[in-house]
Amino acid sequence: MDRVLAAAEPVDDVLLAVTGRLGGVSAAPYDALNLGGRVGDLPSDVEENRRRLAAAVGVARDRLVLMDQVHSADVAVVTAPPAVAPRVDAVVTDRRDLALVALGADCAPVVLADAAAGVIGAVHVGRRGLVVGILVAAVRAMRELGAHDILARVGPAICGRCYELPAGLVDEVGAVVPAAVATTQWGTPGVDIGAGALAVLDGLDVAASRAGRCTFESNDLYSHRRDGVTGRHAALVVRR
Repeated sequence: MDRVLAAAEPVDDVLLAVTGRLGGVSAAPYDALNLGGRVGDLPSDVEENRRRLAAAVGVARDRLVLMDQVHSADVAVVTAPPAVAPRVDAVVTDRRDLALVALGADCAPVVLADAAAGVIGAVHVGRRGLVVGILVAAVRAMRELGAHDILARVGPAICGRCYELPAGLVDEVGAVVPAAVATTQWGTPGVDIGAGALAVLDGLDVAASRAGRCTFESNDLYSHRRDGVTGRHAALVVRR
């Protein structure tokens, strides 16, 4: 079970964690700890992986809050486990024992917390999320719940050396988040999602740091761009 969490960071009564590919039951090409429910994996294997994740962070399975991620700027404020995964890209709460989960396989799963205020959040950040301002919306929602001193961890994401995009899309991102513009190792236009997320958070006075490596370059992480059909890892935050 200890392999389920690739890294875990306690901050007072809050735990911030990220997963990799180890510790689950899924068969190839999802091996092994796939947490994504819409990627073609066996539902029973995904459910067992999610049960293991919940156990690893000390909550009941039904307290694991996942999203139906759609690259939006929408945020859900949750006070209890939702019956259906909200169709949003950020969830925030001021309640205990709700484990908020963001998934990724090149996009960045980001977790945020103000332990003193008791407010936490999880955000799915991709190229589109940087453009539409999902991190801005998530931080705003947390502050409306009373958060003041927020810290953030930006989980594994594809780096700018590996994330090649058409020049027009790169320009679209750069117009909103200039720090995300990159040049790939092939010398073509690229986007660095993690660098962009850090820059946005810094502009919001959120103390942020990286909590993961490049997904494309790391075989122990899922990468949709590298593998096509693959699973999803997670960043998670819970106030226990």
